[in-house]
Amino acid sequence: MNSWFNKAVLILLVALISSCDLIKMKEDVVAEETMPEPVARVGDQFLYPDDLEGIATAGMTSEDSTERTMRFVNNWVRKQILIQEAATKIEFDEAEIERKILDYRFSLMGYEYQSYYINQNLDKEVSDAEIEEYYKENIDNFLLKQNIIRGKFIKLPVGAPKIDKVKNLINSKKQDKIEELNSYALSFAATYQLNDSVWMVFDEVIKNSPLAEIPNKIQYLQNNKYIETSDLQFRYFIKIEEYRISDNTSPLEFVKEDIKNIIINKRKVQLAQQLEEDLYERAKTNKEFEIY
Repeated sequence: MNSWFNKAVLILLVALISSCDLIKMKEDVVAEETMPEPVARVGDQFLYPDDLEGIATAGMTSEDSTERTMRFVNNWVRKQILIQEAATKIEFDEAEIERKILDYRFSLMGYEYQSYYINQNLDKEVSDAEIEEYYKENIDNFLLKQNIIRGKFIKLPVGAPKIDKVKNLINSKKQDKIEELNSYALSFAATYQLNDSVWMVFDEVIKNSPLAEIPNKIQYLQNNKYIETSDLQFRYFIKIEEYRISDNTSPLEFVKEDIKNIIINKRKVQLAQQLEEDLYERAKTNKEFEIY
């Protein structure tokens, strides 16, 4: 009786184990069937389609989307290769790595909020008075690195119609002549700058022209208020109202945009510092932290 009972129990256990193994095999098959195909693999690390979500935005063209996605995949592969190589050459302190990852995560979160706060509160309007005040207070920081000119410049194809009248137009102070020159330049010039209140870098104006080979540009500027020259393709007309030599103080108008950007960047720094201070004081008042 006991022998028969033991055999029956043994058969039942074998059946149960086999059944469990069958269920496990079915689960593994289902898992394999539902697992998406990887996009890339490096060693035993896989990159899946879910990892690419958000890489390409809705407004992008299919070409731009594909390019950005492939750039991300290639960067992932390169980083994984580097990481796996590093793991074979160096024994890392895992706890230290995790601490650095955590520090970076918190820094990134703080930076993202800081950027959001600055964008919401930054005043980008900078008055001329503020720019002038900053210029006067920091004038030693605005020394010219290049020769600059204020005046008019026009570059015309040699076949442009009525090109010989340009000299008269560019030197005239009459409003009708100024308007005629603007209209002419708009129609025929390869490039031009006719606002004589704008400062221009002299080397940029004469680039790719015969004037670029002038040996002493400072002396040339001192001796010439009107310049006309030509090459096989173009004729160049320059009327100089004023010039400044390198290593002298920049005129305010030439550095105005730079000063505006400096002031805005200083405001960004002040906002970031103020945000941090305000949050700290609020937390201190509300007893949201303790230092033991």
